[in-house]
Amino acid sequence: MYKKFAISLISIFLLSFSAFAASDGELKLSENNKPKKINDCFEKLNKITFSFNQGLDKALIKPLAKSYKKLPEPVQKGTSNAVKNLSSLVTIPNNVLQGDIKTAAINTGRLVVNTTIGLLGIIDVANKMGFPKYVKEDYGQTLGAWGVGPGCYIVLPVLGPSTVRDTLGSFANVMGGDPWYNASMHGNNEFLSERLYMSSKALSGIEFRANNIDSLNNLEKNSVDFYASVKSLYLQDRENKIENVNRGNIEVIYKNESDWEEIDSQ
Repeated sequence: MYKKFAISLISIFLLSFSAFAASDGELKLSENNKPKKINDCFEKLNKITFSFNQGLDKALIKPLAKSYKKLPEPVQKGTSNAVKNLSSLVTIPNNVLQGDIKTAAINTGRLVVNTTIGLLGIIDVANKMGFPKYVKEDYGQTLGAWGVGPGCYIVLPVLGPSTVRDTLGSFANVMGGDPWYNASMHGNNEFLSERLYMSSKALSGIEFRANNIDSLNNLEKNSVDFYASVKSLYLQDRENKIENVNRGNIEVIYKNESDWEEIDSQ
């Protein structure tokens, strides 16, 4: 029982750590593009937790991400494709839950093509065949699309930035919402295991961190209040994903110092 609980907790951490990885939009931070006001009900505790997470990132996650970036580009590309292919196992049911049956069908076709012809997703054959651009979806987004409010902003130990709604969405994955999780953790398939699942999720987080080392370094360097900037970045990212706008990889764009002053006032 304890083992299952620990695995579930770590799984949520890995899913939450790569929360930004599901972003599919160019993210511009400015006074003309700021997130809606969300209460920081636990601000003092959140800031303590945020400091702890920063220490963890500098001691463990960032060094791993730097090592990952040193791998040959084809290896990184293949890894990124495989991780993206696995993420479609969560995206497809959320397409259905949001009533987007057409996209669910397209993503199912993408999953089948890339898993078979694309060697488990290492090669993005679907993209070469002209499939529409892949956009990730998760249960937090689905709850938002259903009209569930975000609730208070939360910084979770190890897990990082979240909201009440997104935390509930993360739990949905380990409560049966992620077929990859179920097959690995509860299936009897000799080719799947808990270790494989954990490795795939850890790799997803490391890949995201590696792809955004410079952006997050610049964010920290240019922020008057790094905590406030990360909060604004996360909340704006989630809002954009729920509204299905600003798709693409995260790119923090700096216009002028007044942009950061506006962000830090959130």
